[in-house]
Amino acid sequence: MTVKKLSPEELLGINKFIVDEEEPHIVLDKAICANCKEKPCLYVCPAVLYTLKDGEVNFDYAGCLECGTCRVVCKNKGIIKWTYPRGTFGVAFRYG
Repeated sequence: MTVKKLSPEELLGINKFIVDEEEPHIVLDKAICANCKEKPCLYVCPAVLYTLKDGEVNFDYAGCLECGTCRVVCKNKGIIKWTYPRGTFGVAFRYG
């Protein structure tokens, strides 16, 4: 038996995401994020959902694994809202 090692993108593709278009569960204060020098969220998110474009931190909550890592490393309180998605929304792990 051989086991194929999957890339992070392939592993994330296995998960199922039910996106709540009306109410994001994570909201950033972009002014606070703009003044953050280290921007650890860009490096710690396992789903790579934080991106930097034209000096502005952007977040796409549609693929969020709900791990809370971003909330833990954000020492400047740039994440002004972090909750789990409303019922029936969010990530569903298919294998494990």
